[in-house]
Amino acid sequence: MDYFSPTEIVGYLASVAVLASFVMKNMKTLRIVNTVACSIFIIYGIMLTYSIPIILTNGAIVIINLYYLLIKERRIKRSGASD
Repeated sequence: MDYFSPTEIVGYLASVAVLASFVMKNMKTLRIVNTVACSIFIIYGIMLTYSIPIILTNGAIVIINLYYLLIKERRIKRSGASD
């Protein structure tokens, strides 16, 4: 009897990764780990025969994290460099 399907394993991995992201003290590290976790959740949503709520929610979180990691960080560096 197969207790853990590949889909369940991916779901558990995504859950552990999200929990791990909230242990991070550094905001940049938190966002990176959370982005990876949400990406795994997107894969999980696809494996569940396209669970749209899981895919959309985690896709939105990935976009928000990337915004803060890439765009906002560049703006902060530029404003700090001009002082």
